Amino acid sequence: MSSMHTKNILNTIINDDCVKVMNAMEENSVDLIFADPPYNLQLGDALTRPDNSNVSGVYEEWDSFESLDAYDNYTREWMAAARRVLKDDGAIWVIGSYHNIFRVGYILQDLGFWILNDIIWNKTNPMPNFKGTRFTNAHETLIWACKNPNSKYTFNYEAMKALNEDTQMRSDWQIALCTGKERLKDNEGNKLHPTQKPEALLYRVIMSSSKVGDVILDPFFGTGTTGAVAKMLGRNFIGIEKDENYVEGARQRIEAVKPVSKEACLEYSTKKRQPRVPFGAVIERGLLHPGDKLYDASRKHCAFVRSDGTLTSSAGEGSIHQVGAAAQNAPACNGWVYWHFEDENKSLVSIDELRKLVRIEIYGE
Repeated sequence: MSSMHTKNILNTIINDDCVKVMNAMEENSVDLIFADPPYNLQLGDALTRPDNSNVSGVYEEWDSFESLDAYDNYTREWMAAARRVLKDDGAIWVIGSYHNIFRVGYILQDLGFWILNDIIWNKTNPMPNFKGTRFTNAHETLIWACKNPNSKYTFNYEAMKALNEDTQMRSDWQIALCTGKERLKDNEGNKLHPTQKPEALLYRVIMSSSKVGDVILDPFFGTGTTGAVAKMLGRNFIGIEKDENYVEGARQRIEAVKPVSKEACLEYSTKKRQPRVPFGAVIERGLLHPGDKLYDASRKHCAFVRSDGTLTSSAGEGSIHQVGAAAQNAPACNGWVYWHFEDENKSLVSIDELRKLVRIEIYGE
């Protein structure tokens, strides 16, 4: 296979072996990789429900390996090829179950990747353990890693916080299995792919660790969940898939996706880290004076400004943060937001407005 220029294969599905294709692609050419490799489930005999009906498990040839060594060797091959095409500041996500994820993580580290998080995907509707011989297997694990410890990988922290109702997003994600209209079916009405991932899962992966216009590679494309979500969110994708039936299903699925039409709707929350300003700088510039009285928003608590930039109140003395926390009997407090001063009209104004004035004076921002 001749060398592939990334720009020539953007938003396409390549029907071929992923190791072969990735080794023919440009080096350092993709921003993010999402890999859903074979799990090597080793299921053996067919599973049945209590009524003796068959469970739709994973028995496809692509998930079968003659030994753990063979699986490990294949994992090293595709991961080495993936590392080659990943940009230095890019990142990779790999998903797996207890059958393979520990081996996958070991090999990731052997190849020099730096693990950032492991994410637990808690399935809200898992398949029961019909035999009653083990715990119900209700989760899968995603490993998020960058190319090396110095990689300046993308993490849209504020967007994830906003997506989670202004609460820091945790590493355990509650998301249902792919069901209903989202699940692709063949001509007989059966599942086209046994392990199709839900779009909600890829939405979170792509939103958290890529930017609009980035190139996302999925070397085990399956029915194209990565491509469908990437297209919707204004990212580019490259899919690699060996099975022609999966390729056709993915192609039709992605063609039906309508990308976000308004560019402004693709923007997401970010917070620039602003230069630190001490409360003392507000006093030095005469924006507040020693002896001035500060209040919380409800005027329930008050404190007095001291000459050294600390506060004193009936709750104690210390920094604006410490006294604010003591007034509320809370473990912590953002004093800039909590405390207010009275303006000429006796209206309360946040002291954070004074910090903004100091920033403008010192840093021009």
